[in-house]
Amino acid sequence: MAPISIRGLTKRYGDVRAVNNLSLEVIQGEILGFLGLNGAGKTTTIRILLDLLRPNSGNVSILGHDCQVDGLRARLNIGYLPGELGIYSDLTGREVLDLLAKLSNKAVAKAWRTELQERLEFPESDLRRPLRQYSTGMKRKLGLIQAFQSDPLLLILDEPTEGLDPLMQESFYKLLVDVKQRGRTVFMSSHVLSEVDRVCDRIALIRKGELVLLSTVEVTRKLAARHVRVLFAEDVSIAPVLPPGSEVIEAGPRSWNLKIEGPLGPMLRTIATLPVRDIEIAEAKLEDVILKYYRDGIQ
Repeated sequence: MAPISIRGLTKRYGDVRAVNNLSLEVIQGEILGFLGLNGAGKTTTIRILLDLLRPNSGNVSILGHDCQVDGLRARLNIGYLPGELGIYSDLTGREVLDLLAKLSNKAVAKAWRTELQERLEFPESDLRRPLRQYSTGMKRKLGLIQAFQSDPLLLILDEPTEGLDPLMQESFYKLLVDVKQRGRTVFMSSHVLSEVDRVCDRIALIRKGELVLLSTVEVTRKLAARHVRVLFAEDVSIAPVLPPGSEVIEAGPRSWNLKIEGPLGPMLRTIATLPVRDIEIAEAKLEDVILKYYRDGIQ
């Protein structure tokens, strides 16, 4: 039973298709990064999952429950962090956590909530303060606590580290690892590609409402060109003639800077007869691939 199953999802606003025939299945126990530029359809998809919007066509289910037909049961095992926590500002942090716990209709273990507070450095004194006195980072931490406090089977997180300082980001990443080890599933929207590279197992990238990339982070990273620097023990006077998939960035008598797509074997065979002293290879980054999708619109 997939934590999230999306089949042929389409949502239109007049002539504009916010989501167009989207199909996606999230694997139990994984952390999936849901990526796209602003306006790509991420928020619309999440709102349909939560039954805050109704699609024009398609089917969406959570843990086997149709999100529109059986929405209450579908949402029973979800922990949700919205992009912005819209709660009455005169409530205290403690009142917000208690209110949302009651609305979820699931018991909250006091020890687990206390652990979340400690890990996110959110003391009781802050919980006694009204939300109008909270900074952006404090609201984000409170939002994370309320999303995790019922220990849900599925977490849907929208830009979870927005407003968090670097130390709190580290605490959040460790929290994700811990809940994943307990078999929980995380569906996470983020614009921070470095954190997606670090914590996600797979990525799903949508552009103009359509899924254009679905792959593991490891495989996706391999789609990017690697930067290779070849150092020579003595001057090399010949111009580099490299196999397809290789590009010369800069060539001097003692070093070549190259960009290589695909396996390195053909390039290594080409330079095998030259007086090579060393080869430096910079591993490709996930953002190199994602930014290319954003910028060039490749399929």
